[in-house]
Amino acid sequence: MNKITVNIDNNKNIVVASGTKYIDISKNSFYKDTVLGVKKNNQILSLNDVALNDEAIEFFDINSIEGSKIYKAALKFILEVAIKTLYNEADIEFLHSVPGGMLGEIKSNIKLTETDIAKIKAEMENIVKNDYPILKYNILKKEAIHFYEENNLLEKAKNVQVHDNIVTIYKLKNYLNYFYVNMPYSTGYIKSFDLKYLHDNRLIILYPSNLTGGILPTYTPHDNIVNAFYKGKSWLKMLKAPFVSDLNNLVSNSSISGFIESCELYFNDQIKKVSEEIQKRENCRFIMLAGPSSSGKTTTSRVLGAYLRSKGYNPLCISIDDYFKERKDTPKDEFGNYDFESLAAIDIDLLNKDLVALLKGEKINVPVFNFKTGEKEYHNNYLEMTDNSIVLIEGLHSLNEELTSYIPKVYKYKVYLSPFIPLNIDRHNYISTLDLRLLRRIIRDNRTRGHSVKDTLHNWQNVRRGEEKYIFPFTNEADIIINTALPYELGVLKVYAEPLLLSVDTDSSYYEEARRLLKFLHIFYSIPSEYVSKSSILREFIGGNNND
Repeated sequence: MNKITVNIDNNKNIVVASGTKYIDISKNSFYKDTVLGVKKNNQILSLNDVALNDEAIEFFDINSIEGSKIYKAALKFILEVAIKTLYNEADIEFLHSVPGGMLGEIKSNIKLTETDIAKIKAEMENIVKNDYPILKYNILKKEAIHFYEENNLLEKAKNVQVHDNIVTIYKLKNYLNYFYVNMPYSTGYIKSFDLKYLHDNRLIILYPSNLTGGILPTYTPHDNIVNAFYKGKSWLKMLKAPFVSDLNNLVSNSSISGFIESCELYFNDQIKKVSEEIQKRENCRFIMLAGPSSSGKTTTSRVLGAYLRSKGYNPLCISIDDYFKERKDTPKDEFGNYDFESLAAIDIDLLNKDLVALLKGEKINVPVFNFKTGEKEYHNNYLEMTDNSIVLIEGLHSLNEELTSYIPKVYKYKVYLSPFIPLNIDRHNYISTLDLRLLRRIIRDNRTRGHSVKDTLHNWQNVRRGEEKYIFPFTNEADIIINTALPYELGVLKVYAEPLLLSVDTDSSYYEEARRLLKFLHIFYSIPSEYVSKSSILREFIGGNNND
């Protein structure tokens, strides 16, 4: 039998027989019983694949982007199988992400209780304990379509139609499904999870990730996020477009322009309602707007200002970014890099003194932060509040009371912005808010800053860590949520993102992530940007707005 040398994780060489499975080789790696996948030449392979020649490979676990996605997909599959094992005809619909987990709804004629959820969790734990293999099959597209049509999973059958001729599906016990990412070798690699019952068969699935250091997060209710998502989902159902396949039908039937117009009106209607709520608050003088990266804060602030102006207000705008501390005073993270995401990076004292002065009717000179020199500059940018003035304060920490602690709460109205796209791929695969925001950022960074995809992906995890620490814990502080997603937008973003993602070479460490995003975009029909209005929030990312 031929022997080959395999280099593991750039750390050590081992000699094995040619044809040895990667799962067996992984027992020699640092990860061992936590391994979730293997990379060779920056591409993810199945742990069931074999090494045939001398080669270098890297194993990874949950403390990686790829590992977190695999873990999450496997957990979804295990939950689906547990539910079907216990309740026969019941199913689970995975709807959307929430901080620390995801929202699901069990489809059943039975109204479930806390006891039922405990039974489901126990069955999941049993599946994990038995360490069932998760088997991978490559089947012909026509066979996959026939299977899903036969099982009345029509939206899945339509999705498969845009796949290549070979479709990858996975089998756990007697159940088949696909989740758009690779799976671990077996269920025993899923170490921790939790279920929290809400009501009406809705539940939150909690799981660890690379952003939690592989630790299961503590459950925190986010009713406002869940309610905002369901509101958008109900609206899409009313338009008979709950799935990507429905959106694709609108494109192929030349009906997409009317749908786009409806989406734009829905977005603007949300902002109109916010302006009406602000009118009801007699003492409201400051509107605090916060949201994660690429949530559309700039456009939303502009449109909200226009609505308020139409109602007789004089809106003034302040960006928290202009109140950064001088670079020499900026705190550093554990890696020795400047931590611009930290609240300690903001000159809180100066900001609060300026806001108090505004409340007193005094004139202030708002700084402009020069990101090249790392210093605040003053260019006679004076602001002064009159009786009809209201100040829009936009920034990462705007929901955090520590940012504006000198100002009593009664004067503040807090708005959280995030693209909760309610369009699902199918009942078991939702569209990740993270992927939507990442695609927006890739396109905008390239257009406005000349950044490559690799530049954006390199910075993305730092941005994400900042959001997890400084935004998501404060979402419950928001008085209202604006959903900044446009259900049609991924068809438009596809046109701009695909050539950028295709430019990522196979020798790049970001090649696999670029390939995953390309695979995700493949299921959307392209939508020309000519259908997008000049005032759309989408123009903030693709360009061509009224300010360009």
